[in-house]
Amino acid sequence: MPIPVNQITDKQLLEVLSYVEGHFLDLKAKEIKPAKLTKAVSAFANADGGELYIGIAENVTLPFPHKWDGFFRPEDANGHLQMFETLFPLGEDYLYDFLAHPRQTGLILQVAIRKTKGVVKASDGIPYIRRGAMSLPVDTHSKLALLERNKGITSFENEPATVELAKVSNSTTAIKFILDVVPTSEPEPWLRKQELVKEDKPTVSGIVLFADLPQAILPKRSGIKIYRYKTSDQEGTRETLVGDPISVEGCVYDLIKQAVEITKEIIGEIQVLGTKGLEPVTYPTATLHEVITNAVLHRDYAIADDVHVRIFDNRVEVESPGRLPAHITPKNILKERFARNGNLVRVINKFPDPPNKDVGEGLNTAFEAMRDLHLKDPVVVEHDNSVVVQIKHERLASAEDVVMEYLDNPDNPVITNRVARGLTGIRSENSMKNVFIRLRDRNLIEQVPGRSGFSSAWQKIKRRNSHRSKP
Repeated sequence: MPIPVNQITDKQLLEVLSYVEGHFLDLKAKEIKPAKLTKAVSAFANADGGELYIGIAENVTLPFPHKWDGFFRPEDANGHLQMFETLFPLGEDYLYDFLAHPRQTGLILQVAIRKTKGVVKASDGIPYIRRGAMSLPVDTHSKLALLERNKGITSFENEPATVELAKVSNSTTAIKFILDVVPTSEPEPWLRKQELVKEDKPTVSGIVLFADLPQAILPKRSGIKIYRYKTSDQEGTRETLVGDPISVEGCVYDLIKQAVEITKEIIGEIQVLGTKGLEPVTYPTATLHEVITNAVLHRDYAIADDVHVRIFDNRVEVESPGRLPAHITPKNILKERFARNGNLVRVINKFPDPPNKDVGEGLNTAFEAMRDLHLKDPVVVEHDNSVVVQIKHERLASAEDVVMEYLDNPDNPVITNRVARGLTGIRSENSMKNVFIRLRDRNLIEQVPGRSGFSSAWQKIKRRNSHRSKP
C-alpha cells in the first residue's frame, strides 16, 4: 500500500521550518543512517511517544533554523522505513506519511511514534529514553529496572520483603478476610496460592493488602498524606497550610476508605463565593473515591513516597508516585487499560464491597460523576516521577453565563474583576475583562458609574422606560 503524500500549506511550511527539537519532537537530515535513527525511535517509544521529521537540514542563514531537504522519491526512504518495520514488526505503535510543498524540493518523511507497552531497543541493542531534546541510553541495570517498571514489565509489588511471613499470614486483617471470604482455607496456603508469598517472605502487595500496619514495614511507600491549603494559587505554601498534614495509615482496603472520608469531611467545611453568595464546595463522592483508589492501587511502590491529597479552595489534587505505566498516557487513559500492580488490583477486588468494584472503569466513573454535576473534567498531569489528577471546582457553564447568573441574584447588584475570576476560574485580569466587554457589546451589562481602576465594577443594564407625553 503506497504511503500517502500530504500537500502542506505555506503556513504549515513556516511552522515546520521553525520547529524546535524537544521532548516530543526530533528533526533529522535525510542522510542519517537508519541504525543511528533507531536511537531516537527507541527513545520516543520508551518515553511518551513523539514525532520525527526526516528530510530537514540545519539552516545557517536567517530567518529559519531549518531548511527543507527532502527525499527525491518515496523509494529513497526505503532504508528508513525498513528500520521501522524491524523495530515494530507488527506494524503497530507508529504511523508515517510524506509531506510535500509545491515550492520545496523532495518529500519529508513524518513519523508519529507511540508510547509502547514493551521496551524498544535501538540497533546497538541498547534501549534509549527521551528526556528533553536528548535520547539517553538506558545502559545500567538500575536504569533498565526502572524502565521495565515504568513499562509494567516488572512490578515492585512482587518483590519479597525482609519481614516474617507471620506479619501477614497471622495478622488480624488476614484472619478476618479469610473468615469472611474464604472460610474453607487457612491464611498462609491461600496467600501462597495468590502469589503473595515469595521465597517464604510476603511480597510488597501481600504486605500492603494484609499487614495490619504496612507503613511500619514499608515506610514512606504505603501511606496517604492529606493537606488543606487555604488558597486557590497554583502551589500551596507553609503560610497557606491549615493545621498539620494528616497521615492516613492501615491496610490498603482501610486506607482508601479512611482517606476518602477525611477528604470529604475537610471539603465539607469549605465555603466559597458563588453566584448566590457563600456556598459550600461540592465534589462528587464517586470522583474522590475513584481518583484516590486509582492513585493507591496503581502507584509505583518502588518509589519511597506517599500518595498526597492536597485540598485547595478551588480544587483537589491527588498525586501518585510513579509515571503512567506501559502505553498509558494522559490522552488515552480513559480508553486504555493496564494494571501496574496486577496482584494488588486482583486480590483487593475479592474484599467485601471492594474499592475497585468495576475493575478498569475507575477514572471513567470519576469523569462521569463530574459531568453529572456540570463540573469540568478532572485533569491528568504526568511529571517525571509522579502523576497528578486535578479535580477542579469549575463549572461547565461559560464565563458569560456565570457572570449573568451572579448578577441575577438581587444580593449581587455589581461584580468586580476579582470576584468574577474567582467564580469562573479565569486567572488573567485581561481575559476576564474581555468577558465583560463581550457582555457589554450584547447590551447585557454596563460599567458602574464613578468606579474605575481597581475599584471598577459592572452591573446589569438598567432598562429605562420611555414615557410618551399625553396629547
